Amino acid sequence: MPVYNRPEELDELLASLALQSDKGFEVVVVEDGSKRDARAVVEKHASELDIRYVVQANGGPASARNTGMVHASGDYFVFFDSDCIVPQEYFSVVRAALEREKYDAYGGPERALPGFSTFQKATSYTMTAFLTTGGIRGGKRRVGQYQPRSYNMGLSRVAAEKTGGFERSLRFGEDIDLSLRLYAAGFKVGLVNDAYVYHKRRTDPRSFFRQLSQFAKGRVDVARRHPGTLKPTHFFPAAFTLFTLSLPFVSAPFPVWGAAMTTVWTLYLAAVGVGAGRKYRSWAVGFTAPFAALCQMFGYGTGFIAAMASPNKP
Repeated sequence: MPVYNRPEELDELLASLALQSDKGFEVVVVEDGSKRDARAVVEKHASELDIRYVVQANGGPASARNTGMVHASGDYFVFFDSDCIVPQEYFSVVRAALEREKYDAYGGPERALPGFSTFQKATSYTMTAFLTTGGIRGGKRRVGQYQPRSYNMGLSRVAAEKTGGFERSLRFGEDIDLSLRLYAAGFKVGLVNDAYVYHKRRTDPRSFFRQLSQFAKGRVDVARRHPGTLKPTHFFPAAFTLFTLSLPFVSAPFPVWGAAMTTVWTLYLAAVGVGAGRKYRSWAVGFTAPFAALCQMFGYGTGFIAAMASPNKP
């Protein structure tokens, strides 16, 4: 687990790992140049877990994960982000899936705990629903080739050594880049749908918006490294952003067209709200999800447009 100024989150993650039914794993925490280190948190859980604590100068999550693999002794690496909580049966599920499917790399989906805030539940829905992301972040229903995400991802030592692990120069999108290189090298990559984690994500709209903007820029960087990998679903947030911004300009001179476009826009967000409300059986989540979707679409959309318009850096 790479950690950067998040000792409280790491505490929850390590506590969940200590409760695993399958105890056959070690833990490597890589402190990535944090100003608020997690040494005390690691020491707190040292009696419960086979744990190593590694400190490095800040190099980003890709660098930290590669450092973690260097210090790990196992033949299979599992990566979590510090804002995740791992269900008790996670490693039992993963071990069974690897023995059955022989995956060289795998990913798992994310969910929200009942105790998460309304906004966290709303963002969990918008980040995983087919209607908003095409299901590309895990789950049975998705669009295109499955690409594991590093908040919940596994990788064999053999695959890591052959591919070189995560690309250190990428601050965002490094997991997508690795997934594409794994496929190109002929490794077997798959989704373990029951190997989910509880992903807390950002707790306020501003942070969520900024995170999605960074994700979009990372996706464009990866596309420049791997031409032809951008799919229609990657353009959707940008198209939605431009569609939304065009509404006032269309409505004035062309009221009929404006009304039709506004109706489509409203129905789409209403569908997001109904889906989220039904999933969590909560009116509050249902009302919050359209706002979360707007943050997500505008964050990713503006970041994507800005990255596509910027010159290609070597």
